[in-house]
Amino acid sequence: MSDTKEKILSAALSLFARDGYEAVSVNMIAGELGITKGALYKHYKNKRHIFDSILLRMEEMDYQRAVAFHMPEAPVEDGIEAYRRATADNIKTYSKAQFRYWTEDGFASGFRKLITLEQYRSPEMSSLYQQYLGDGPMNYMADIFSEITGSPEKGAEAALQFYGPFFLLLSIYDSSPDKKSVIKMADDHIDNFMCSAPILQ
Repeated sequence: MSDTKEKILSAALSLFARDGYEAVSVNMIAGELGITKGALYKHYKNKRHIFDSILLRMEEMDYQRAVAFHMPEAPVEDGIEAYRRATADNIKTYSKAQFRYWTEDGFASGFRKLITLEQYRSPEMSSLYQQYLGDGPMNYMADIFSEITGSPEKGAEAALQFYGPFFLLLSIYDSSPDKKSVIKMADDHIDNFMCSAPILQ
């Protein structure tokens, strides 16, 4: 991807996260970068094209991160063996990295803010919110824990116990005056859960 295309994506996502998708125009994105609307159109056909490119980037990053941390990268029905191979150490390392990804990575953090802001305004955004921050990650963990426990019911219960605090800490991170302490609480929760959760013993 060219440097200009990358800058357009980043500027657009920053504006979407701050003002909401519908409130941002192509003129605003171009103005943020100090370029003309015509120059922007050389790279993206319209605002929707920019948004679709943001979604594609998130999908690619999701896949790459799962592969990098040796975690399942496809739905359980498409590759159950990958879920059976997930180890406690991989889950811990991946989960800690995911918390930092959603909070400290500029692109992922901007996307998180965008879908959080827009989830009540658009069915599409609501679906994306659930996919990335709601039932998507919780069901993903339920499938992994189901393989560990040998029970879908125990897997679902473990996922709720694991992801509930993770989600809460994500929710309070942005407004916390001590972000390092929030990250430490997330790390401690992940360590404690994976080491001592009765349901996984």
